[in-house]
Amino acid sequence: MLTKEELETLKEKLLEEKLKLSLELEDPHVDFGNDVDAFDEESDEAEEFANRLGIQAATKEHLRDVNGALERIAVGEYGMCEECHNPISFELLSVEPESRLCKVCKIK
Repeated sequence: MLTKEELETLKEKLLEEKLKLSLELEDPHVDFGNDVDAFDEESDEAEEFANRLGIQAATKEHLRDVNGALERIAVGEYGMCEECHNPISFELLSVEPESRLCKVCKIK
């Protein structure tokens, strides 16, 4: 079971991660320009846009995981494995605070 201090440390880490991810999603940072005569450049920009969409989807999924962990903290269910219902170690949560599974269940 997590101590009050450990829980606060992890909550703070999750809130920082939430802010970082939210800021990443706010910045689209894709410049298509207006040089329609440069096919190579347009092709590169289209590829960059496609890559950005993939990164954005992964960022949204990570943000959902972080928000889920914050919700579990709010209802008192944080730090318990969703598979075996055993406590998740502080060491694992320190590395991946949004984790829903303990080390044993992650390996399965």
